[in-house]
Amino acid sequence: MQCNYCERRCNIAENKSGICQAYTFTNDEIQEKYPFHWTSMGVSHIESIPFYHIYPGSRSLLIGSIGCNFDCSYCSNSYVAKENPEKVFKYTLKPEQVVSKCRQLGCHNIVFAINEPVMSLPSLLELSRVCKHNHIEMGCLSNGYMTEESAKLMADIFSFINISLKGMSSEFYLKYTGAPTVEPVLRNIEYFYSRIHLEMTTPIIQTVNDRDIPAITSFIKKIDPAIPWHVFRLLPEYHMKEMEYPAINEINIALQGAREQLDYIYFSNFVGSDWVSTICPECGKMLIERISLGGCGGKVINYCLDDTRPGSCPDCGHSINVKGGKISWEAGEGLL
Repeated sequence: MQCNYCERRCNIAENKSGICQAYTFTNDEIQEKYPFHWTSMGVSHIESIPFYHIYPGSRSLLIGSIGCNFDCSYCSNSYVAKENPEKVFKYTLKPEQVVSKCRQLGCHNIVFAINEPVMSLPSLLELSRVCKHNHIEMGCLSNGYMTEESAKLMADIFSFINISLKGMSSEFYLKYTGAPTVEPVLRNIEYFYSRIHLEMTTPIIQTVNDRDIPAITSFIKKIDPAIPWHVFRLLPEYHMKEMEYPAINEINIALQGAREQLDYIYFSNFVGSDWVSTICPECGKMLIERISLGGCGGKVINYCLDDTRPGSCPDCGHSINVKGGKISWEAGEGLL
């Protein structure tokens, strides 16, 4: 039977699994193989996930499961995405228990990361129902390679999403991810932009996809130049761990042209990045100052947006694409 959660549309035989290992064909229907099983659960700054333009400073409960519909040659999470599930599961928690953990840990929101959320959509749908009842929002990281039906379901589950656009050609996707085309990713980016808060990420490997920076820039600009774009220096693992680490200065130079066309470009995954703060694209005022902690995100150290005029620069009044206003890390303790 065909599984229609993602664009791979695997044909799964009775009591077998598809490419992602997350679904099985049993009792004449496609079923989630490991419902409510989680490999990861912890507290994180929302900026370190990374989300820079929604609920700045907030405390997030980070969760993940297993499996992926991609097989990225450079995957840094292959130890979860491609491992035997029986070896990596740590928690079996129903939605009510996850929400209880969220409150106990003083978290403002729940973010599904580590692996692709399409692998756990039935569990996440049930979790979202409990979260909505408790006024807790959910977000996720995704590769964007899902069917239109799954994209609609995800837009109902999640209030915010970060899509990883890994390149701009189907040739790149086929060679480095195993997916035959980039088109579903581009389609779903435009769909999510019209429905929920969208940020984007591109991991850069020199000589592999750095040449796609101008094309990705044009694609984002056509939709909305105010979409936050996180570019990070990928440190290849898995099948490409022998490659040299990308040069920070060379990638930064390659981004110069993009900065003239897009409002919010962030460049990180190294300690001390100067490109993790939000600057007003109209007058240049520092609006949200962050420090780089060495990963793909940062931490807020100064917040200057005018929340009396939601999402506005206090100097020039320019509308800034930041949703929800600042939520202090300590304020999350009120949920206990």
